[in-house]
Amino acid sequence: MRLRSERFETEILDPRREFAVTRTAVEVRWDPLTERTARLLPEGSVPPPVRHDFAALAESTRPGCPFCMDAIERETPRFPPAVSPAGRIRRGEAVLFPNLVGYAQWSSVSVYSPALHLLPLDEITPTLLADNLAAQVEFLQSVDERWPAVNANHLPPAGSSIFHPHLQGTASPLPTNAQRLLAELPPATVREYIALERDGDRHIGAGARVEWLASYAPAGVGEVRAFGPAVSAAELDVELLGELASGIVAVLRAYAELGFESFNFALTGPPLILRLVARAYFAPTGRSDVMWSERLHDEAATDLVPERLAALVRGRYV
Repeated sequence: MRLRSERFETEILDPRREFAVTRTAVEVRWDPLTERTARLLPEGSVPPPVRHDFAALAESTRPGCPFCMDAIERETPRFPPAVSPAGRIRRGEAVLFPNLVGYAQWSSVSVYSPALHLLPLDEITPTLLADNLAAQVEFLQSVDERWPAVNANHLPPAGSSIFHPHLQGTASPLPTNAQRLLAELPPATVREYIALERDGDRHIGAGARVEWLASYAPAGVGEVRAFGPAVSAAELDVELLGELASGIVAVLRAYAELGFESFNFALTGPPLILRLVARAYFAPTGRSDVMWSERLHDEAATDLVPERLAALVRGRYV
């Protein structure tokens, strides 16, 4: 296995430099696991994410929110007794219930807390996250489908239709494209990839059972990957939940420092693989983090290089 890349340069006459000859470059990298390519742009190529007034946005979306304290019991669905005798699953402050929009054979939503309609990235704690993940694990165990996953669409830029922060669980007899691709990876290939990166600039850290890396060829802005043992998302024990929650929080705090306020993640397995990407909030005249390259060419283009991201997350990883 090798880390493959190619660099291309071209010349333009740059009006910012009185039309002087200027060289520009792009680096194409191949993902060692999937062979998927990504394009790394020079730093500063993409405008930074636009920060929003979250207090005002939270207040405007709070009335009528079905996940808030005064509405969650009345406006969210319940599971049949065979799945949950109580109809909903609770862990700490987290509350889990069926998703009204079914993305799989079984679909769930779990709010971090009905009291937390506003939850910025740097205020998500390991306890809040671990309890939310634990509720999803209980749900996935109760429905017992072959292809379980825990996913996050944090705020509208990440695809959330409801502002109130939450996770989503899916369990299906059929895999998604990514689940199938990752499940087909030979275990030796995954081990070789981790070993290749372990002493490099993209390695973030390792706990007792989970190893964290910035993706060499990111699938989205700021992609971070975590690799765990040969278990599924339905088989997480307390120790694994704690490791995952602490690592995710470290990544989210780095995202927040970079100006991001939204994110996606997907937790699948076996092997247990967590993938996180940052998402940019955009103003009416701002720029989305997704364009033709991502949506139609299946190739991320980003100026946030993995080595810089890893150094930033590493400083928060314990």
